[in-house]
Amino acid sequence: MTDAERRFRDVPADIRPLSSATLESLDELLFRRGYLPHAVTPEVLAQNQRSLEHQLIAAKFAHPGPPVCPTVLGELTVGNDPTDWVPGAFVQFIRVDGEELGDPILSSQELRAPLPDLLGRLEELLKINVHATVDMTSGPLETRQPDYPLVALQQIVRNAILHRSYEHTHAPVRIYWFQDRIEIHNPGGPFGQVTRNNFGRPGACDYRNPNLAAVMKQLGYVQQFGMGIGLARTAMKRNGNPVPEFQVEESHVAVILRSRP
Repeated sequence: MTDAERRFRDVPADIRPLSSATLESLDELLFRRGYLPHAVTPEVLAQNQRSLEHQLIAAKFAHPGPPVCPTVLGELTVGNDPTDWVPGAFVQFIRVDGEELGDPILSSQELRAPLPDLLGRLEELLKINVHATVDMTSGPLETRQPDYPLVALQQIVRNAILHRSYEHTHAPVRIYWFQDRIEIHNPGGPFGQVTRNNFGRPGACDYRNPNLAAVMKQLGYVQQFGMGIGLARTAMKRNGNPVPEFQVEESHVAVILRSRP
């Protein structure tokens, strides 16, 4: 084991240095306008006289070195092109006109962008693909009920981005939207206290990427740690959908959300 390996073996994977990258691979404007206002109060921002390099290091977007270089977290959050340095850091979306992958494809997209833009584009993609039925007979006012509750989709997709492995795999997060179900595939199995046996149970929670979790909370995409699956279950039940199903392997997790009967 090299000195570098010894030094970083206990460091969370999301803040490990990418020594081949330079700070020029990070988008300064996105860092200043898309991240800092969410993470730091206006008063602190106004008084902050530190250099860009020191601010990136303080945010854990850069490693102090030597050499000073971006971290995985930095590239994921404010990288000019995150997949240049973290190849699997994108989302593949496929909408299928049927119930099998061999059926005709209605739409296919690869979302490649730094985290603030990626999460925003995902929100819009989920919204435009949810369909609502109108009920004009059950009461005096018409009601609309979606085939999937948006909250459940948001929580499961965000969990996939948060908990996936960004090491040892170039696979993306994959969303397969079939006529009768949605499958969200996450390249990263159980981690830490979470096992194949207790996955999804209340209280079973751990973080492969704790610093990424903090950033997603700062950006407003995580309200309370460890609550995503519970919120999804509740939303599915209230909407009349079957409960989420989990397929858990050592290096892969799939969540299946089925449409309302």
